[in-house]
Amino acid sequence: MPLATGGHVEYANLDHAASAPALRVVRDAVDTVLDRYASVHRGAGWHSRLCTSLYEGAREPVRRFVGGRPDDAVVFTRNTTDAFALLAHCLPPRTTVVVFETEHHAALLPWERTATVVRLAAPADADDAVAAAEAALRRRSPGPALLVVTGASNVTGEVWPVARLAAVARARGARVVLDAAQLAPHRSLSVAELGVDYVAVSGHKLYAPYGAGALVGRSDWLSAAPPYLLGGGACALVGDRETRYAPVPARHEGGTPNVVGAVALATACHALGGVDRSRLTAVEAALTARLADGLAAVPGVTVHRLWPSADAIGVVTFTVAGQPAAVVAAALSAEHGIGVRDGAFCAHPLVRRLLGAAGDGDGGCGTPGDVGQAIRASAGLGTSTEHVDRLLRAVRSIAAHGPRLAYVDVDGRPAPAVDVDGRPAPAVDGRPVPALVPWL
Repeated sequence: MPLATGGHVEYANLDHAASAPALRVVRDAVDTVLDRYASVHRGAGWHSRLCTSLYEGAREPVRRFVGGRPDDAVVFTRNTTDAFALLAHCLPPRTTVVVFETEHHAALLPWERTATVVRLAAPADADDAVAAAEAALRRRSPGPALLVVTGASNVTGEVWPVARLAAVARARGARVVLDAAQLAPHRSLSVAELGVDYVAVSGHKLYAPYGAGALVGRSDWLSAAPPYLLGGGACALVGDRETRYAPVPARHEGGTPNVVGAVALATACHALGGVDRSRLTAVEAALTARLADGLAAVPGVTVHRLWPSADAIGVVTFTVAGQPAAVVAAALSAEHGIGVRDGAFCAHPLVRRLLGAAGDGDGGCGTPGDVGQAIRASAGLGTSTEHVDRLLRAVRSIAAHGPRLAYVDVDGRPAPAVDVDGRPAPAVDGRPVPALVPWL
């Protein structure tokens, strides 16, 4: 990528927690499908039959990847947010939902319209999390209950005690839904072994960025609810006086589905499920420790953790004293070729608790200024030691001397003043993006 200071550098993608790039095998699978794309279900044409087979066949690799039980439903969604909204739609009457304030908004908010929500404060450690969940479930009102659990925090990376939380939920007659958006790209998981009832994943976190996710789990609540999106495909029969709904999963997949996204997600799950993930975990752990320890050693830099001694995936969130997070992120990109995330990471209650007075400015996503901002660096399959070391050198320089360039507001975001006069437009293989995309 071109640097605002001149020259070019290999892009260091340390923003995998937001969206991970496509695996080559995923890209190749998508290219193959696009050559034969047609609408699925009920089509007599060869391409329609082929795409129907691919779409329906994509469910099994996803089920295997998350360790689903043989009778678990696999419902394709747009992403994790959509999966939680679907489950919220299917909750039985008088359901109590217990959720920690540390959750991503996708898992924190959907229940407010359909259930009684008990929101728990950020726990001091894993033991505190288990105790708080058990107490809340014990005190709940009569009726169904659902405990919402994250696998790994998208803000701080801590891996949560999912199996222990599921055990206390089962003991109290409650079900558990696991937010595996961040955990699944980094660790193996098994719905059956963990003892959870549902799991939600996003393709764009799993190196399959084509707008598909999945809700995998028990089918009884899903089968008892009316369609999530009422329309074509969700109905078995529409008569003059009666409408009969299709069974799960078609019941909740109304309209023409994202065939390419489902194939991409299944391909990524198959590819990741076929490698030695323990080796990948060890490599990532070494990179994460190098990153976290290196940042913590920089004067003026604070690394933010919920549980400092906990196991964590490759996510490190930090602030630089005296420097707005958005400016730091802009400088890392423009001056050093490093992509990170800044803001409140769609987890405002957690970020507010972590930063307190250390936060600065607007938290992003239309958040008020008192939420605060931080910088998040997140590793993935393409992360190298050079990427980590480049980030550490850049942060040391910014913390000591500030950015090299002047930054101005452009559409609400800091940008190098030199860009106003025209840094080269983004290019792919030497060709400007406007030349590749006709409508630009």
